[in-house]
Amino acid sequence: MRVVMVSKALVDGAYQRKAEEIARLGVDLTVLVPPGWRDRRGSQTATPRHTLGYTYRTVPVRWGGSFHLHHYPTLGRELARLRPDLLHMDEEPYNLATYLALAAARRLAIPALFFSWQNLDRRYPPPFSWFEQANYAAARYAIAGNQDAATVLRRKGYRGPLTVLPQFGVDPAIFSPATSSAAAGVHSGPLRVGYAGGLLVEKGVDLLLAACARLTGPWDLTVAGEGDQAPALAAQAHTLGIADRVRFAGRVESEAMPAFYQGLDVLVLPSRTRPSWKEQFGRVLIEAMACGVAVIGSDSGEIPHVIGDAGLVFPEGDVASLAAQLQQLAGAPGGFPPLGAARRTLLAQAGRERALACFTMAEVAARTVAIYRQCRE
Repeated sequence: MRVVMVSKALVDGAYQRKAEEIARLGVDLTVLVPPGWRDRRGSQTATPRHTLGYTYRTVPVRWGGSFHLHHYPTLGRELARLRPDLLHMDEEPYNLATYLALAAARRLAIPALFFSWQNLDRRYPPPFSWFEQANYAAARYAIAGNQDAATVLRRKGYRGPLTVLPQFGVDPAIFSPATSSAAAGVHSGPLRVGYAGGLLVEKGVDLLLAACARLTGPWDLTVAGEGDQAPALAAQAHTLGIADRVRFAGRVESEAMPAFYQGLDVLVLPSRTRPSWKEQFGRVLIEAMACGVAVIGSDSGEIPHVIGDAGLVFPEGDVASLAAQLQQLAGAPGGFPPLGAARRTLLAQAGRERALACFTMAEVAARTVAIYRQCRE
């Protein structure tokens, strides 16, 4: 089976492992990506790192960085030349890129599918609502990244076949537990708390800073990522009197993320729902879980479904609850820190087991290829 996948997400080298796994299952795969992508979290350049068994190429993008209006002006010619059995448009149905891609595929009688993360029932004005409905009619299949996204697609009129499947999994050979006992959390030092992701209002890093400021006993916090809230968060750390315990690490490249997680005792994803956003998945959670690191997340969007019973969940925006959970993992102040370490160990083991069972790249790839086969039946 010949498949063309168009994905701006695959500019990131770590995500390319899914494409390798798809190719390993016998798919003749061509992945087309823009030369780079930029958004509020920063910018990335397409970097081929995991390209065994398939073709990885950059193609021109117009209005790159514009979520709704970007598109690929040469994609029609690419499809006409490659003549795949299926087009996998790794993009939301209400965007211009998906509309133009599926229209080109339809002219060439190529079945196509799209992917959606959108977990809020947002209604768009024309022409985006027209794009959406046209794509619903044109698509042979739809993949929703979370349960709420599937519900939204149905509410907005999509009637075709639909599967809930994360966009990407995690490679457990790369994201694996630390080998040394100190790195793995068996140590007498401070509780090592971490966050990785965009430094954006909706990600709730300010809540994490406020929660850490309430902790009794030794701790330190490493914040990895970029975003427009970086100056405000640095100022908040100074105001709270915790600047000496907080390190802003900036953007950590994908290949360095396993080492980042392995240096933590707990990863926190304190996302808060906004009128136009709620957490769609929380990939850092499964990466940390695969690395044998305890996780804490808010109950925004998909986070509780990702964590399951393999971590701790607090009501979003509740600083006191988050602080209490962190204190639990640190151990009682002046009392029994080993109890905190024991609790972290149990959660770390449960997280690794859940990541292996539900969220590996191989599992996501196998389910994706099964969808491809359904599209060809």
